[in-house]
Amino acid sequence: MHLPTPKDLRERRTSLELTQSELADRAGVSQPLIARIEGGDVDPRLSTLRRIVEALDEAEGDVVRAGNLMHEEVVHVAPDDAVKDAVEKMQDAGYSQLPVITNGVPVGSISDSDVVHAGEDVGDHAVREVMSESFPTVSKDATLDEISSLLDHYKAVMVTEDGVTAGIITQADVAARVS
Repeated sequence: MHLPTPKDLRERRTSLELTQSELADRAGVSQPLIARIEGGDVDPRLSTLRRIVEALDEAEGDVVRAGNLMHEEVVHVAPDDAVKDAVEKMQDAGYSQLPVITNGVPVGSISDSDVVHAGEDVGDHAVREVMSESFPTVSKDATLDEISSLLDHYKAVMVTEDGVTAGIITQADVAARVS
């Protein structure tokens, strides 16, 4: 059985954005005990350590991660696709924007707004000529709070694994989760 070190406990608690008091309440122990355990000042009883680890496990289940929220099927276009094909894909899917992906790697985005601002007769041009910057990327472990912060500034967030697109999350996905 692997026993977590004081550092392990502290890192896990902070990654779950729990205060020492919140963890103490969940584990049924005092906040000063959590502080002393994390500081390495006291070796807890196995039963106390088990309650703390179980409280962390339960808290982790409460955290919504990108991997649980994302859509794995990503409707996208390539930089060399024609703008008219991108517009058609957006209309068919009912989206106002799409990621631009090359070999699984997000390289840009294209939106209705990009096409309108590009002017007339851009339908046969390559997407790369009118596309905007790529949506930000996060790992599957990113929390809902992190994703929401990004979505305050961007229309979507790409979820990548080893640099390759694994999914996409939009403002509508987060709104559906919250309501």
